[in-house]
Amino acid sequence: MENILSKIPAFEAGSVWLVGAGPGDPGLLTLYAVEGLRQADILVYDALVSKEILSLTSPNCILEYAGKRGGKPSHKQKDITERLVTLAREGKKVLRLKGGDPYIFGRGGEEALRLKAEDIPFRVIPGISSGVGGLAYTGIPLTHRTKNSAATFVTGHDASGEVPSVNWEHIAKGSPVIVIYMGMKHIRTITEKLISYGRPEDESVAIVSNATLPNQRVLTTTLSTAADDVIANNFEPPALIVVGGVVDLHSELGWYMKELEPKQSEAGT
Repeated sequence: MENILSKIPAFEAGSVWLVGAGPGDPGLLTLYAVEGLRQADILVYDALVSKEILSLTSPNCILEYAGKRGGKPSHKQKDITERLVTLAREGKKVLRLKGGDPYIFGRGGEEALRLKAEDIPFRVIPGISSGVGGLAYTGIPLTHRTKNSAATFVTGHDASGEVPSVNWEHIAKGSPVIVIYMGMKHIRTITEKLISYGRPEDESVAIVSNATLPNQRVLTTTLSTAADDVIANNFEPPALIVVGGVVDLHSELGWYMKELEPKQSEAGT
């Protein structure tokens, strides 16, 4: 272990590390992420990062909360990015910590482009995305040879907070498995779009909240009933929505937490 840690690049003063914290369980952090947390002078972190992960910083590290949680008051992305630039110019070792992976719906690319434009050295430390690690904890493999040979990741809202203007018809018809990040606000609209473009109304859907954490919840439902079942079971963001046949494997492979039995919605009575 010490041999591996000795080969981790030095965290240079005046540089920024864009680090993925993974889906939540601190044990899923990478070694690079842990070492970066130990060395950082300033930690700029998002809302979904747990206290257990924040506790890995040194006693002298300053923690700055940067918000960024869907549907909640948040810092503007421009202000966060400019703050990274300012701190780096002050000669700090700046660690920007994000849930999941910095480059998967994490705005890490926007921050990296700004740092590059300012000639500020940066390093990207990938994290396990909830669409991969979170599903593994629910017993839903992202791919399975008897179920699918492709999967699509899509965000449930765009920069303005509305349903993204992606080609939902092509996604519905072309991807056997669809993983939707940040889609709870528009779950009814999204499921209706998928059905209108040919997905079966009774196709399996899983909604996963707090993936990999002790309070993880998994709701299995269908495309036609998902929106009502979310309300009936008091599901709130952050949550991941998974559509496709791999959801059916949850009942056999759900090793971490037992399945939540959905309450019957009023629409289904």
